[in-house]
Amino acid sequence: MLTMKKLTTKPNEQIVLFDGVCKLCSFWARFLTRFDQRMKFKLATVQSKEGQYILKSLGMPTDHYTTMVFIADQTVYTHSTALLKIIKQLPPPWPLLCIGYLLPRPVRDWLYLKVAKNRYRLFGQYQQCMIPDEKMKQRIYQLPKENSQE
Repeated sequence: MLTMKKLTTKPNEQIVLFDGVCKLCSFWARFLTRFDQRMKFKLATVQSKEGQYILKSLGMPTDHYTTMVFIADQTVYTHSTALLKIIKQLPPPWPLLCIGYLLPRPVRDWLYLKVAKNRYRLFGQYQQCMIPDEKMKQRIYQLPKENSQE
């Protein structure tokens, strides 16, 4: 887990950063939009100004991406832990996939990184970030004013 540096989030705000040109990652964002009926999660592509700001404030690379980033309660999760923390909050039957916690984290993260590093080859990529539909637009993360002026 990483610690928050300059980034300030609202209480109970949960942010999911994903690669907007990756077809698998974009499918994941649409999946969240569909199944997160309580609208718990805000979404941002790593290519957006919000995504770039968050990555910079966490000291993470801003030009290559091998992990989804999940921020909840001022805590940053990456790799398989990010995926499982999100799935756990979705409606049934999705939390059953948290059986993945039975695997040791190094094994989970190894599997996650195998897919992440080969995602373009396996699933393809878009030439530009996907354009969100109306339902997804409600979930797009916007930087708070105190963060966006830096």
